[in-house]
Amino acid sequence: MFKGIGLRFAAAALLLAVAGPTAAAQTTWTLSWSDEFNGPSGSAVDGSKWVADVGNGSQGWGNHQREYDTNATKNASMDGAGNLVITAVKEQLGNKYRCWYGVCQYTSARLKTQGKFEQAYGRFEARIKLPYGQGMWPAFWMLGNNIQTAGWPTCGEIDVMENIGREPSIVHGTFHGPGYSGASGIGAPYALTSGAFSDAFHVFAVEWEPNQIRWYVDGQLYQTRTPADLPAGSAWVFDHPHFVLLNLAVGGSWPGDPDSTTVFPQKMYVDYVRVYRAQ
Repeated sequence: MFKGIGLRFAAAALLLAVAGPTAAAQTTWTLSWSDEFNGPSGSAVDGSKWVADVGNGSQGWGNHQREYDTNATKNASMDGAGNLVITAVKEQLGNKYRCWYGVCQYTSARLKTQGKFEQAYGRFEARIKLPYGQGMWPAFWMLGNNIQTAGWPTCGEIDVMENIGREPSIVHGTFHGPGYSGASGIGAPYALTSGAFSDAFHVFAVEWEPNQIRWYVDGQLYQTRTPADLPAGSAWVFDHPHFVLLNLAVGGSWPGDPDSTTVFPQKMYVDYVRVYRAQ
């Protein structure tokens, strides 16, 4: 499949030609970390690479999300065909599972490399097939590894890809820091010319260098950001290692809650996650 070809190139130094006047014309990237998700069907994620965020967090991870994130294989496991599948399920959980709004109504998964892998600068990419439907909120993103001391958003957050279900053909790339977080995060959308992101796999990536971050979908550069884009007096906090996250949220302040049109279960398929260093 696609990943087998890509991995052979990734084993050596990878030369990527990047389009766009604000991007480097040619950058040589060397693979520094990856997960190809080649485990047998039903197997759990690699515990040497990922840790599960379990629960609903404070106020639904700060976003009023409605799912309870678990470490169970029903919510995150290999499909035996080279993909990680994060599954959001609507179910009756009982009083054991409490969310900010009461008894939780959904389960899903939120995986991170915190404490396992963290890197400053480089190319971060994943090949993903998105779910669909009102209230779905899949994401591939990063947080600063100093979050426990600096807090959010001072730690920095780079959203490589976010999608909300009511926008099936649009993804968003955003970054957050002190003075430009939440609804004031700085970013841009990318729209398909036809079809939806749930129809097929797409490659989402950022190339992060000192004082510049570039966003791509399927190799197409659609946004470049530098400290010049920050509000006056704000600090650029993207100068230290970040860790990677993958999650499928249900509901929340941005996407809104599922409604009668939303079909469950919903699945987010991840073919691979790869991180490179510039040479």
